[in-house]
Amino acid sequence: MANLTAWKFDTVDGATKALETLKGLQSQQLINIEDGAVVEWEEGKKKPKTKQLADMGWAGAAMGGFWGLLFGLIFFIPFLGVAIGAGMGALMAHFSDYGIDDDFIKEVQKQVVPGTSALFLLSTSSAPDRVVDQVKAAGVHPELIQSNLSTEQETKLREAFAE
Repeated sequence: MANLTAWKFDTVDGATKALETLKGLQSQQLINIEDGAVVEWEEGKKKPKTKQLADMGWAGAAMGGFWGLLFGLIFFIPFLGVAIGAGMGALMAHFSDYGIDDDFIKEVQKQVVPGTSALFLLSTSSAPDRVVDQVKAAGVHPELIQSNLSTEQETKLREAFAE
């Protein structure tokens, strides 16, 4: 079963450093990264930079649309105010089908702030405890925001972006 995880780091480059560690663990077959994205929010900036891990993606541009919608909802829509409130409900309902609920959105908004970074991954792991230990050993001090998709949510996510 795949996991949709969000990892928060206390530095702007923490997510990128963790990703390098994870790529090494992938070559050891301890994790399989199916897709993901990095968010880096520099101090003094109004919004973060986002980057999809296109070289690892299993659905290419379709998943890029997924990450774009998700990050728009988390980081950019709050700046637009109440004018788009009606559309927010529909968008939230759409993401909740994939295991991304209002609590997740609020937690990411609260934790990923200027001076931090985050790594969002769709992955499977044969040894999740070893993966976490190796990322921590890289000195980036991750904080897991959310993990795990039900089999039904994983299937819905794959079907949505396979079309």
